[in-house]
Amino acid sequence: MLRLERHDLGPRVFFLGRRIHEFHLGFAVIALAVVGRLAGLWHEEPPTAAIAAIGAYLVVKDWHDLVPSHRDTASWQFGIHRRLHALREHRRGEWVPPAAAVLVGLAGLVNLVSALKPTFGWRGHVLLDIRPFTTLPLFHALALPASVVLLTTAVYLFKRRRRAWRIAVALLIALGVFDLLKGIDLEAALVSWAVAGALWACRDAFVVRHAPISLRAAFWRVPLIGLGTAGLAALVATLRSPARESLHNVVRETLALLSWTQGPITFHDEARFVPLGVGLISLGALLAAVWAVFRPLAAPRALPDAEVRRAAARLVRRHGTDTLASFKLRRDKRYLFSPDGRAFVGYGVENGVLLVSGDPVGAADAVPEAVRATASFAESRGLRLAVLGASEALLPVWRSAGLRDVYLGDEAIVETAGFSLEGRAIRKVRQSLSRLEKAGFTTTIDELRALTTEELAELERISAEWRQGEPERGFAMAMDSLDAVAQPDSVVVVARDGDGNARGFLHLVPTYGRAAMSLSLMRRDRSTPNGLTEFLVVHAIALLKERGVEEISLNFAAFARWLHSPRGPVERMLGRLLSAGDRFFQIESLYRFNAKFFPRWEPRYFLYEGKLGLPRAGLAALWMEGQLPKPGGTPGGTPGAATSGGADAEAGDAPLPTAA
Repeated sequence: MLRLERHDLGPRVFFLGRRIHEFHLGFAVIALAVVGRLAGLWHEEPPTAAIAAIGAYLVVKDWHDLVPSHRDTASWQFGIHRRLHALREHRRGEWVPPAAAVLVGLAGLVNLVSALKPTFGWRGHVLLDIRPFTTLPLFHALALPASVVLLTTAVYLFKRRRRAWRIAVALLIALGVFDLLKGIDLEAALVSWAVAGALWACRDAFVVRHAPISLRAAFWRVPLIGLGTAGLAALVATLRSPARESLHNVVRETLALLSWTQGPITFHDEARFVPLGVGLISLGALLAAVWAVFRPLAAPRALPDAEVRRAAARLVRRHGTDTLASFKLRRDKRYLFSPDGRAFVGYGVENGVLLVSGDPVGAADAVPEAVRATASFAESRGLRLAVLGASEALLPVWRSAGLRDVYLGDEAIVETAGFSLEGRAIRKVRQSLSRLEKAGFTTTIDELRALTTEELAELERISAEWRQGEPERGFAMAMDSLDAVAQPDSVVVVARDGDGNARGFLHLVPTYGRAAMSLSLMRRDRSTPNGLTEFLVVHAIALLKERGVEEISLNFAAFARWLHSPRGPVERMLGRLLSAGDRFFQIESLYRFNAKFFPRWEPRYFLYEGKLGLPRAGLAALWMEGQLPKPGGTPGGTPGAATSGGADAEAGDAPLPTAA
């Protein structure tokens, strides 16, 4: 009749062959509370409310199983059941760090109040029989700063800091001892030890590591800060004490100044605010020590060396079938490799977010391990994980790492074989092409490495004039320069006027593993006639077709689906809002420019971590791409635009270290 089955997600109970979920039990307990109240089994409200609350808790914690599509996807635990992600290490639920922070904060407050209140009653008499009264203030004084430090660890427990967990456990155990020695405060001691036990039971939830160098530095920084502050307090106490004041009272006053309590020495007149000043200094010293101790392990600041870059370039050439793969070779990218070195991601860090550029590159069976390594790398450093420009094919892999996705826009891909200038729909492009040809404009195509120094300087001049002093834009969908060494297989299509002068150009990078190229940069002299960009695109399609290129990835059009084929009333409304704001952001203009060439639209997605993580991750992406200026500094990567190639729409193998 009753059968218990072990499962990876937790124990499962069957009754008469039917699976019994916790929400079944929860509803049964709620019904019991109601029936018991109506039947008069108990006449008071508290029992009914307590039983109903237990039932409601069972239903809420098992809410995944209430929804058929989510059933049997979460692991059992005492708290709310948590969905497992295949590429994330199974840890305690997200609720553990906030709950631990609250418990430790409450324990700190209990101990703080206990340290400030006097010892009285039978407890004081018992202590006086054991040791002299003069030792009681010592343990009160020790408990006070320990309680304050415990309160500060609560903030870092919320952030999953491993070192905060260790210090909090040690402080709670010590505070329990202080509570007994300063006044046999058994209640506060039990609270401290109970919270310490709870922290120990949930120790695997605190995963953010700290840099070893920070710990070594803390061994001399923290004592130095403490000694300096204590020395200042001792100097103040000595200077303000009467001529024949005992050393014992000077020491007591020093401790009182550091712990914001009243000491034996009184400060009068102009010196009455001196204790406040010393107390503020001691508080600042405490915060400085906390900062030195709890700094998380930082992501590497140094850019990858030449060997690591060559390893990334080899993987791009071997496995870079995605149209954004070559853009991972930008000079501002950092790399994370799978443990076997057969796949990697390019990333940058901004706003506490590790922002991945597009899809991972590498062997298909190694890509999940690269994602797993990236998620672990971010988690151990207290960073949120986000992905800019993920393809639809890789969404299941990122979801397995616990990320959520939102539609970002569409990549415009032109098939060279099917492109034609025939027909009424493309007549405006045809007219622009004819007008510029009559004006004497021609195009050439060359590999970037084949250009002379003078020709490269000419293109750089056009690019600089177009930017008008602004830095190059882009992070996930553009290169950061015309670097012939780093991009030996890239090509430039140059438009020249009747005198042979370069007036505009397109820079395209190869997509290895398929006959495709991706637009990286699109630049023109601002004094050129309208239509030069269309002229360049049309000629690039023809010239690359002759070279065997079958697909060309043009600009990325943000939120293009909402503009040309919205799905439902919400997307239609968003599309209208985008059209209204086009004069500020040129989103619709860019979409219409791409649509002139009748491309195939391929969606791209933005992925982020946590239910409320989208604003933070979105801000990091805007800073990295250069779409939004960062206050007081430059972004973690080269500023950039959210268009493939930072384009300007006229219509307007050996295994490698995991981190590099």
